[in-house]
Amino acid sequence: MLSKPKGRRVAAILAFSGAVIPVSGLHKFYLGQPVWGILYLLLSWTPIPHVASAIEGFWYLVQDPDDFDRNFNLNSPVTVQSSVDPSQVAAMAEALRQLEQLRQEGLISEYEFEQKRRKLLD
Repeated sequence: MLSKPKGRRVAAILAFSGAVIPVSGLHKFYLGQPVWGILYLLLSWTPIPHVASAIEGFWYLVQDPDDFDRNFNLNSPVTVQSSVDPSQVAAMAEALRQLEQLRQEGLISEYEFEQKRRKLLD
């Protein structure tokens, strides 16, 4: 199921609310970081998560929208630029197919597959 992309403003509002209300960390749950959210909740009796929430709220607002999407919207649709060479895309697709075949045959591990896949896509 597809989820809506996370918004910078919503994340910032949740982070700033965590700086002023007794419970902080809601922005971490919103951004898909439940472990950090639980840590913030457990430490809510200290000033640490409240200060961190305020700093993060400010950071979300001043962060470039593309950087925010890259960090928190991993499954957001990728826009293809018109300057992409179709032969280059075909070559990359073929390389990914070969890499997947090596993984399926057990010649490379999942870790090696993921590292090489990321390197190709970068």
